[in-house]
Amino acid sequence: MRHAVAPAENVENHSFTVTDLFKICTHCERLGKKDLGIRIPRPLGNGPSKFIPEKEILQISKVDSRTQSIFEDAFAALGRLDNISLVMGFHPQYLESFLRTQHYLLQMDGPLPLHYRHYIGIMAAARHQCSYLVNLHVNDFLQVGGDPKWLNGLFEAPQKLQQLGELNKILAHRPWLLTKEHIEGLLKAEEHSWSLAELIHAVVLLTHYHSLASFTFGCGITPEIHCDGGHTFRPPSLSQYCVCDIANGNGHANHHDDLLGNQDMCGEVEVLMERMKQLQECRDDEEASQEEMATRFEREKTESMLVDPSYGYKDFSRRGEQVPTFRAQDYSWEDHGFSLVNRLYPDVGQMLDEKFHMVYNLTYNTMATHKDVDTSMLRRAIWNYIHCMFGIRYDDYDYGEINQLLDRSFKIYIKTIVCSPEKTTKRMYESFWRQFQHSEKVHVNLLLMEARMQAELLYALRAITRYMT
Repeated sequence: MRHAVAPAENVENHSFTVTDLFKICTHCERLGKKDLGIRIPRPLGNGPSKFIPEKEILQISKVDSRTQSIFEDAFAALGRLDNISLVMGFHPQYLESFLRTQHYLLQMDGPLPLHYRHYIGIMAAARHQCSYLVNLHVNDFLQVGGDPKWLNGLFEAPQKLQQLGELNKILAHRPWLLTKEHIEGLLKAEEHSWSLAELIHAVVLLTHYHSLASFTFGCGITPEIHCDGGHTFRPPSLSQYCVCDIANGNGHANHHDDLLGNQDMCGEVEVLMERMKQLQECRDDEEASQEEMATRFEREKTESMLVDPSYGYKDFSRRGEQVPTFRAQDYSWEDHGFSLVNRLYPDVGQMLDEKFHMVYNLTYNTMATHKDVDTSMLRRAIWNYIHCMFGIRYDDYDYGEINQLLDRSFKIYIKTIVCSPEKTTKRMYESFWRQFQHSEKVHVNLLLMEARMQAELLYALRAITRYMT
C-alpha cells in the first residue's frame, strides 16, 4: 500500500516533487505560528549534504523522471526518503540496485529476525561512530519490536549477538586477521551458536553498513530534520536573512576558498586525461614481467599503509604490522564468494553481484566538462587501489598506474573514507578533483563504498569456506 504524502484535500492539482517530501520554509512557519505558542523546529543543515549545495541535489529529480520515480517508490515503501538516497540520486541506475538490495536484506524473508537485522546495522555503523546510520536503525529496531534495553550497549543484547562483536571489529578495521577459528567459534557456541545461513546474512549486513558509513561521511550526509541532530528550536543567528535565502545558496562562507582552489588546480582534468592516454600507449607498447608487476603491487601496498589523513606520510600501522597479500586468483568474488552467498542466502549473491558490476561499469563517458572520454582506466585504478590497501592483488594489473592517476590528496581522501571515515572533513572532499562535478565525486564515493564492501566480504567468505572444507 502506498503511504499518503498529504491529506486528500490538499493533493488535488498538485504534483509532488522531492522538494515537498523533505523541505519546509521554517522561517515563514515560525513567523506564522509564533503567536500560537508552537515551537517549530528548523533544520540545522542546508540540505542533505554538508559538502554539496542543496539546490544541486534538489535539481536531480526535477530533470530526471527516473530518479523522481525511484524516490516515490522508496517513499511509498518506507514512509520516508532519507538523505543518503537523495545524494545517491545523482546516479539513478545505481540507486535502484542499492535500494533493492538493502530492502531485501532488511525486510524480505531471510535467516535472521527483523530486529536482529537492524541491531546488526547499529553495531556495524557504531564501529565508525556513524550517528546518522545508528539513529536511523535505532528507530527501525524499535518499530519492529526490538527491546530498548539492548540499546544501552552490546552487553545488554543476547549472548548470540554479543559473540558477533569480535567479527564486527575485525571486519571493520583488519579483515585480513579473520580466520576459520573465528568462524568456528560462532558456529559451535552450543545454545548461542549461529547457523551458516544466519552468519552469511550477518556478514552481508556488517559489510553493507561498514561501507555505507564510508559513503555517509564521504558525502557529508546530514541528519533529516525529524532525526536527532537534524533540527534546532533556536532562531538563526543571521536575523537579517530569511532562513530560506541562506538555504538557497545566499551564504558566502566558502566562495573565496572555491575560487582560490580552482585557480590553483587549473588544468588538472587535462593533465589526468593526458596521463591516461600515455598509459594506454605504454600498455600497447610493452608489458611488464610478472616479477615487476608483483614488486609494483608490494610497493603500492606498503605505501598505502603509510598514507595518513592527519600527518601526511607516516607509519600508522600498529607494531609495524604488514598486511599479507591475498591473491584474487586464489579466491575471488566471481569464482568463489558469489556462489557461496547465493547457496546460503538465495538471491542475495545475485543482487550483490549486480550492484558491484553496476558501480564498476557505471560511466557517462565524461570527465568534468569533457565528453566522449573512456574512464575505465581511472575507475579500475580507484577500485584496485582500495583492494590493494586490503592486501588484495590482481595478477593482471600493473599497479604502477595507480601513482600516475591518483594524486596524494586523492589517496588521502580514499584512505580516510575507507579506513577511518569518521575523520573525513569538508576540506578533504574539496581538495581532490577540484574541477570535477559533485556528481562525479559522489560516483567516486560509490566506488569506494562497494570496493570496501567486496574486500571485507572476500575475507569473511574465504574464512567461512576454509571452515567448511
